[in-house]
Amino acid sequence: MRVVVGLLLLLLGLCGSGAQGEAGGLGEVAEINQNTDPKDAAEESTEQTTEQTTSDIWTELRALRDMVVELNVHVELLQRENSDLQTRLSSSESRIDQLETENAVQATELTSLGTRLTATESKTSDLEKENADLQTRLSSSESRIDQLERENAVQATELVSLESRLTSSESKTSDLEKENADLQTRLSSSESRIDQLERENAEKPKVAFYTALTDAGQLGPYNTDITLKYSKVFTNIGNAYNPSTGFFTAPVKGVYYLQFTVFGCSAGHIGVRVYKNNQRIMHNWEHNNNDYFPEYFTNSLVLELTAGDEIHLVLPSGHSIYDNSDNYSTFSGSLLFTL
Repeated sequence: MRVVVGLLLLLLGLCGSGAQGEAGGLGEVAEINQNTDPKDAAEESTEQTTEQTTSDIWTELRALRDMVVELNVHVELLQRENSDLQTRLSSSESRIDQLETENAVQATELTSLGTRLTATESKTSDLEKENADLQTRLSSSESRIDQLERENAVQATELVSLESRLTSSESKTSDLEKENADLQTRLSSSESRIDQLERENAEKPKVAFYTALTDAGQLGPYNTDITLKYSKVFTNIGNAYNPSTGFFTAPVKGVYYLQFTVFGCSAGHIGVRVYKNNQRIMHNWEHNNNDYFPEYFTNSLVLELTAGDEIHLVLPSGHSIYDNSDNYSTFSGSLLFTL
């Protein structure tokens, strides 16, 4: 740049000197033309040559002037470019400062990253060991998974079978639920009926008795008939039997079940008669040919009785009967149902 500027200054100086020489030469030529004698042709020819040389110099000077103008334009361009470069240089220097600051920060971060890298490498080593252990465990797990998959396949088959059975069971359960609902309805009806019957039965009389004859041993034979009074009363629900008279009196109209047992242990006849309202309705007897040889017989009756009807047993004349604390001879009865 300095060389270019010096060259420009030199050219400017030459241009100024040339202009002054040209002006002086022209004046001298005019003055010579006025004062010289026309006869001196050789001298005039020399002057013409000088004029031609001066014209060539001016042509070169004009060319140099044009070059200077171009150089001035180029200098201006260079100056602008230099200004741009200065601006870019300032920006670059600012950027350099910024980058140096960033590099300082990055250096610190790099140190930190180096520390972290060391720690990470250590941790990576630990993780590699852990991964090796995990790989071993994974292989074991995969083997276990294969086994479980096989088991699951078997279980899936069983599950399909169980689902089919479950569907059948659910259908059967539905049918059973319907059946149970019907049974529940019937049960409720039955329970209601039972409650009703229990209430009805609670209102009906309850009649039952069980007696034994005596602890005195043998009775008879006598010359006349005697009424048997079964004095040992074990059961007398409804108090329909009177041990003082030996009579059973029906408290309500109904069907009654009556039973007696006769025991004898001496030779002769043993037996009883059954009376309803003093009318004989049965006579049972046995003949014993030997003394101290026991004889038994038992009989029962089912009678329709009205309220107030009486039943009693009679020992016929010439007959005997035996009883003691073992209760060989008994008389019992109960109401089966009312009418």
